[in-house]
Amino acid sequence: RSARARDCLEAVGLWERAGHFPSQLSGGEQQRVAIARAVAHRPAILFADEPTAQLDSRMSQIVADLLRKLAEREGMTVVMTTHDPDLLPLADTVHTLKDGELVD
Repeated sequence: RSARARDCLEAVGLWERAGHFPSQLSGGEQQRVAIARAVAHRPAILFADEPTAQLDSRMSQIVADLLRKLAEREGMTVVMTTHDPDLLPLADTVHTLKDGELVD
């Protein structure tokens, strides 16, 4: 388990911060730790609900790129909800909801 934890933290670029408490991490680092925890058990599908909502645009792009890389590396499907149109080019498939209904 510790080897897998290390692999996941290295994948999100946070192994050197492994001994820190959440309050000692930035918002982006906390988000990346959450991603590492989510992929630790090698899920077939990862559901990410607004994974970049509280992040600035630079960190949002880093987190989105990380999700894409992890999906490819781990062979998982990522289903992500977002209001950020800048993240759409990273997706293989995009579906749009409007007023609770699928419009495309």
